[in-house]
Amino acid sequence: MQVVEKSSEGLSRVIAVTIPAAELNEKLDARLKEVAPQMKLKGFRPGKVPVAHVKKTFGRDLMGEIVNAALNETSQKALDEAKVRPAAPAEMKLTSDMDKVLTGGEDLAYEMELEVMPDFTPVDPKTLKLNRPTYEASDEDLDEALKELAGQAKSYEDKKGKTVKAADGDQLTIDFVGKIDGEAFEGGSATDADLVIGSNRFIPGFEEQLKGVKVGEEKTVEVTFPEDYQAKHLAGKAATFDVTVKAIKAEAETKVDDDFAKRIGIESLDKLKELLRSNLNQQYTGAARFKLKRALLDELDKAHDFPLPPKMVEAEFDGIWQQVQADKDAGRLPPEDAKKSEKKLKEEYRKIAERRVRLGLVLAEIGRANNVTVSDQELNQAIMNEARNYPGQERQVLDFYRQNPNAAAQMRAPIYEEKVCDLIFNTAEVTDAPITKEELLKDEDEG
Repeated sequence: MQVVEKSSEGLSRVIAVTIPAAELNEKLDARLKEVAPQMKLKGFRPGKVPVAHVKKTFGRDLMGEIVNAALNETSQKALDEAKVRPAAPAEMKLTSDMDKVLTGGEDLAYEMELEVMPDFTPVDPKTLKLNRPTYEASDEDLDEALKELAGQAKSYEDKKGKTVKAADGDQLTIDFVGKIDGEAFEGGSATDADLVIGSNRFIPGFEEQLKGVKVGEEKTVEVTFPEDYQAKHLAGKAATFDVTVKAIKAEAETKVDDDFAKRIGIESLDKLKELLRSNLNQQYTGAARFKLKRALLDELDKAHDFPLPPKMVEAEFDGIWQQVQADKDAGRLPPEDAKKSEKKLKEEYRKIAERRVRLGLVLAEIGRANNVTVSDQELNQAIMNEARNYPGQERQVLDFYRQNPNAAAQMRAPIYEEKVCDLIFNTAEVTDAPITKEELLKDEDEG
């Protein structure tokens, strides 16, 4: 194998690799001798097919397998021989005539275009000083969480009074039949349906017309389906609903006690409080880690300044800009961005792309220097967790990652990043800094 560095400009490299035809033919001859005794071809006794005939019939296909193997095996060896470390996978380009290569008449030649890792010395994690925000759930937080939980587990009881009429917040039990142009339509009827007035579960205008109804009353509700209604055959159409009110219930006061805890599957109120406090503290710990990591990335960004691989920056920027364009088209741009020109936005988001690439390279180098790796077990666990997000399609998700190395690499990257951050947190001088809940949960722009 011959390896020649054809060009070197900044962080860009073009490396030419040549594998002599004689070497390929030698491997082909060895492969033919291996498979010929196993061949069963018409006109020949099993195991007695001449090697020359096997070569004539299958030589091109076998050489194709050898060439593919050679490309996979020699590319990393060529990078090692050229003493370069790619910042991203190289782009391979065949430069030989493949027809001639496959017939054994020409050397296999290809070029690798790549960007190499910039030459820099990462900051020593031991020299970093960071503040870790800390906050623990208070009794007030726990009371708030219990109140919210009680609100989610609302119960209703028959409304009392001489003249019971439905009002906002009441739960009605109703039968209804929906009609368009006097004809009942599919999916427009129900029996013993529970509806809370003000919940906005039904078509706009439906619930409001039931305010003031009494038990046993029959009422015709007139509505128009929204233009963007999910059932296209109903979108924008006027409809009537013949409603019969069967019960009116008011929200019952929910007492947060042992009985309430048991109703939602917890053995006691004390156990429920314990679980809620633990859950809150997990949330606060996650928010604290996010802020600590953000502080770390800011420190790493300030501590490093080196040339960035242009293609990596461009790829990162393209991904960001596609999302910006999608948000713009959907009217989701933040107000401060909506006021800016496209030129200004591109300048700002390119800086974000450069920051992300710089930090990615710094974290990768710190991880490499400290032998940080992601095990197959860790990767498989992450893929399994992802598959669980798609009930009923777990097998397809697992197969997708097994068959797509690039997708698996994207899954591996955040695991690696978190492990490097853990390494730094365990090495740097980290001081706990108590803060308020408001400070902890304050939103910050993601960088």
